[in-house]
Amino acid sequence: MINIIEELKKMSQKRGYENKDDFQQLLERCKDITLSNEDVEFLIELYFKAKNLYIRNTILKALVFCEDIDLKEFFLKAFKKERYLDMRLTAIRGYAKYATEKEVEKLMTKFIEILMKRPESTPYNYQEYELLRSAFGLPYLVNQYGYACFVQAYEQEEKQYNAMPDAFKGHFTLNERGDIVQLRSLGESKKTLDDFWSRGN
Repeated sequence: MINIIEELKKMSQKRGYENKDDFQQLLERCKDITLSNEDVEFLIELYFKAKNLYIRNTILKALVFCEDIDLKEFFLKAFKKERYLDMRLTAIRGYAKYATEKEVEKLMTKFIEILMKRPESTPYNYQEYELLRSAFGLPYLVNQYGYACFVQAYEQEEKQYNAMPDAFKGHFTLNERGDIVQLRSLGESKKTLDDFWSRGN
């Protein structure tokens, strides 16, 4: 059996590694292995070097499942670094394991502020909403912690999601492990959206 981290280290020495499929696929497997302190240090270093959003997102998800290593400061920095709400929420999910409710509330206040502005900049923000409302996102946090700030964020997201036309709903979601699950075929999704836009919306 290959040592995933050692392979990633080797591959990361090569130019353009971030965009290589084999590197990305191997990185995804980090969610399913036990990570040592040294492994985590490598992934954190990789995260902060990475320009590729997919790489950073994959590392965030892997570290969320990491046990017995205090990653509070990392997740706080990740929350501040990221701009997409789904990635910020993954950082909050990791942060919540180590932080107090008050500390989490502070981040969630900022999160909800940004969320409420989304319809102005992106009226049909369906992709981000689907990620937030998935089993990996806000429902998990509500069930796991029950904090009022998580409940408020979930209710706000659902309000904005439900305000969108049906054409933008139910295309995909994430499972409990943060993996994408297609709810419609890509062809069906494209047709639904094309039909919506062709009606002059």
